Amino acid sequence: MRKHWNTRGWQQSDIPSADDAAAWFSGRLPDGWFTGDPTVTVDREEILVVGTLPALDADYPDDAARAAAESGRIARFREDTREERIEIARQAEHRYRRKVAWGARQGETEELFTTLSAPVMTRLRQPERLVLDTLVDAGVARSRSDALAWTVRLVGAHAEEWLTELREAMSKVDDLRAKGPEV
Repeated sequence: MRKHWNTRGWQQSDIPSADDAAAWFSGRLPDGWFTGDPTVTVDREEILVVGTLPALDADYPDDAARAAAESGRIARFREDTREERIEIARQAEHRYRRKVAWGARQGETEELFTTLSAPVMTRLRQPERLVLDTLVDAGVARSRSDALAWTVRLVGAHAEEWLTELREAMSKVDDLRAKGPEV
């Protein structure tokens, strides 16, 4: 993968578009795996495919028992579909040049498996490092790396609407660039 510098910083180029990934997975996955189309999330390194499994039929005495049954059903799905998921992932990785991760949801339980953890380097000044160190010292996180991941998840959870608008605006800019003259 080649990288080049532009006015916004380093950009990855030569990565195939994955705009059609949700449709591709919808058409490629075996019937009966999920109750509907899976949720397909794409970034620069990974495609995450998470589907909803058919509902459990049995009654359970409490929420803990139901959660255990849901987790067990997800584990069974993971084992039963392993070989076929590997083959589908291999095809998708060739097509999109990104790793493929999987997950399943049932009821209130969602589990992700084979997910990628990508390193991200950043430079922080002392006030930002102190925030991370406070989270570590308070036991919220085990390390600065965990603390940084925790803060990113927190911001993402509280700013999802804004982030969605930003992604849509970036997509429009990409469309305009594609329509522009070639340099």
